[in-house]
Order: sequence, then structure tokens, then C-alpha cells
Amino acid sequence: MLARGEIPCEGELLSDCRPLHALSAAVLHAGDVRILRDPTRGGIATTLNEFVENGPLCIELEEQAVPIDANVAAACDLLGLDPFYSACEGRLLAITAPESAQAVLNALQSTPGGEGAAVIGRVTQSRPGTVVLHTALGGSRILGKLTGAQLPRIC
Repeated sequence: MLARGEIPCEGELLSDCRPLHALSAAVLHAGDVRILRDPTRGGIATTLNEFVENGPLCIELEEQAVPIDANVAAACDLLGLDPFYSACEGRLLAITAPESAQAVLNALQSTPGGEGAAVIGRVTQSRPGTVVLHTALGGSRILGKLTGAQLPRIC
């Protein structure tokens, strides 16, 4: 992203691309998984919207729980991008039965590439068909699907 803006980069920004087969297998063997998907197209916000659109459920996210690397957040700030809509090609989102969440989290965190896994939200019925982000400042906002392209595609 920074290279496209011809912005000099210092620090350790590394690609998050990685195969997901080991993480997926760990999740599927650990508990009752309802949905499992990578957030490549449209990032976390768009992927989660696809889970709940036109349905009776809502996904409520806790902004402070979402593991966004500080360098990535800084790069997004510089470029005017929202990290919730940025492609994450080496990550996955899993929705589990509530009683399986801890086992799935433990399995992810003990698998190479999943060390930073976190529970970032919950499924409710509070606002059917929406994804709500509870912000660090105590407010909330609705995260819609990405419209248009946040960045032109390179692959």
C-alpha cells in the first residue's frame, strides 16, 4: 500500500500472506465451527457482512479486541484507508458455537501463524443483518460492505 503511494517505509511491515490449511484444520478439529473464511476480498467488515446480510443475526465487534498491527494501522492512517476493509490474505475468521470459542482460540494460538488469534466479537440478534463495531471511545458504528475498491487489485 505504501509503495503505491510512493511513501518511504521504515519499520517492519511484513506481508500477512500464508497458507491457511494448518489453521483451518486446527479450527475444524477443535470445536463446533459454524462459518470459516479468509477475509481477503473486502477485509473483515465485508466478510462479516456477507455472513449476516439479509438474515436475522448481527455481528458485534469490539474494536480493541481486533488484532491490528500498529504498523498496519499507521500505514492505513497515512493513506486514508480503513483497516477493517483491507485484505487479510493470511488470516481467517471463524464463527463457532459459544461453548467452543475457547477451545478454538486455544487451537489457533498453538498453531504456527495463529499466535495472535483473538475473540473479536459475538453473534447477536440486536440489529439483524448488520455488523456493529463498538469503538475504543465507547461509541459504535455500523460497518457496511465495501463499495468500490479500497485499492486497485494487483493479482
